[in-house]
Amino acid sequence: MNGRPAMIAITGATGFVGGALVRHLAERSAFKVRVATRTTYVPPNESVEQVRIDSLTPDLNWADFVSNADVVVHAAARVHVLNDGAEDPEAEYFRVNVASTLNLAEQAAAAGVKRFIFISSIKVNGESTLPGAPFTADQPASPVDPYGVSKLKAEQGLRELARRTSMEVVIIRPVLVYGPGVKANFMSMIRWVGKGVPLPLGSVNNRRSLVALDNLVDLIATCALHPAAGNQTFLVSDGCDLSTTDLLRQVARSLGKPARLLPVPVWLLTTAASAMGKKAISQRLCGSLEVDISKTCTMLDWTPPSSVEAAMNKTVRYFLEHKE
Repeated sequence: MNGRPAMIAITGATGFVGGALVRHLAERSAFKVRVATRTTYVPPNESVEQVRIDSLTPDLNWADFVSNADVVVHAAARVHVLNDGAEDPEAEYFRVNVASTLNLAEQAAAAGVKRFIFISSIKVNGESTLPGAPFTADQPASPVDPYGVSKLKAEQGLRELARRTSMEVVIIRPVLVYGPGVKANFMSMIRWVGKGVPLPLGSVNNRRSLVALDNLVDLIATCALHPAAGNQTFLVSDGCDLSTTDLLRQVARSLGKPARLLPVPVWLLTTAASAMGKKAISQRLCGSLEVDISKTCTMLDWTPPSSVEAAMNKTVRYFLEHKE
């Protein structure tokens, strides 16, 4: 900015998305990078500044973190889990994802930060889409669970802050993110395919949007500087939607393994899942969730730089190199 590298201050630097973003920006001369960490952290190079913080709380003092920063990227959050063990999940989501986010944003605005990028979630839009009716960035929100509701409330608070201060707010709602180091169900899927486990998912004709980690961090970097990004909401995906069956076949190709998929009817899968109390998992495997990223691509002149095939190959290669 003004001929000097932009100072980007990033929360969640030890996380899946935040860590990749730090590595991405640290390699580019257009940026200086500062991270907030509360654990032992080894930066990708010596140029990355570190600010130690305590646990993410609504009363945390962010002065050292936001000082002289041009852009804040808030990637830290209490993430969504299928089986939440917290005594009061809704209160915890509000404390971390809403109150703590707005505390940081208020201090950023007071410190003169020009732009605040909030990594939200597609769950703000909802849980599923009908055929031919993908989610869009500017349609009414319809979150279902406490995590999605907390992200929406944070978005609403940030928009109000942007209206009464000079700080611009950019909201990015990713779909399911995959890439090197991905955990949870996506890693389990790779492991199952790699072991040749027969999976009853050979006849699933749904449509789901995914986003490669490289594509997401490239968009965040674009939003940091692009003049049209200010005070906008963007959806992000690879721009290539897949059925669960096609996704498993792509994973198998990346592994160099056969896809052992059994053509079990979807109605039988969903019935069995409901009987076992696994309806949510069934929805993710058999239901559709598509997003329309035309606004993102047009307004920012942006195209996902990594193809699904290239991103999946990279994901699988990392898995093979680091598997137990």
